Amino acid sequence: MKTVVVLAMHGAPPRDFPREEMQEYFQLQAREHERPPAGGHSPRLKELEAKMRAFPRNETNDPFWQGSRELAAALEKASGLPVLLGFNEFCAPSLDEIFDRAAAQGAKKIVVVTPMMTRGGEHAEGDIPAAIGRARQRHPGLPILYAWPLDTADVAGFLAKIIKKLAAE
Repeated sequence: MKTVVVLAMHGAPPRDFPREEMQEYFQLQAREHERPPAGGHSPRLKELEAKMRAFPRNETNDPFWQGSRELAAALEKASGLPVLLGFNEFCAPSLDEIFDRAAAQGAKKIVVVTPMMTRGGEHAEGDIPAAIGRARQRHPGLPILYAWPLDTADVAGFLAKIIKKLAAE
């Protein structure tokens, strides 16, 4: 059974995205968050979101994107499984795109992970499960498992290991 890992990351705007358009994007997003339009996002917000997601990235203009790529590569090496990287917002590919890519590549099971470790986050609790739900509708019969929420004791153990290492230096 071919298992594929989807690493779900937040995403960040690139530092060199046109300033006026970034301001407009966040203003429209805030306005629509307060009063969601009946037909979904406005065409202008969709246009700006698409432009931001497709904007060229590198380690200088988007260190978070670069760090996400490095984490995906390290996770692939550590797990021995193929890892596909998807973003909640700001960056491409979106989670919807990456789930479709995994299915197109013949995944028999998808395991979704995120480094968002604690409860209470909008992305980990809302956006990622919503993307998984949409993917399950598009790909019925394809098991998609979400490895979240993480066990608090496991997270504390992970952090304690780092603390002990630094404290011993």
